[in-house]
Amino acid sequence: MAQLNETQTGRGPLVGTLNGVVTSDKRDKTCSVEVKYSVKHPKYGKYLRRSTRYQVHDEGNAAKLGDTVEIVCCRPISKTKTWRLVKVVKSQ
Repeated sequence: MAQLNETQTGRGPLVGTLNGVVTSDKRDKTCSVEVKYSVKHPKYGKYLRRSTRYQVHDEGNAAKLGDTVEIVCCRPISKTKTWRLVKVVKSQ
């Protein structure tokens, strides 16, 4: 049986992880992360660029503006925050 990787905090396997860029870090313990992806048009077949912004829980205020970060889905922390920061992949 294969073992799944666990996070540094020991909260279980990393399911539903995304990579994105921090667009705002002005709030305490919260940052906005923009995740870009491509979707194929159903009729014409052209790939369109789309992006989604997530409100991410950043306990130690580690992420700064422009950093590339890895986030994971978690339980609802507030009305808009359902993601938490796993690690800073690349600092700006």
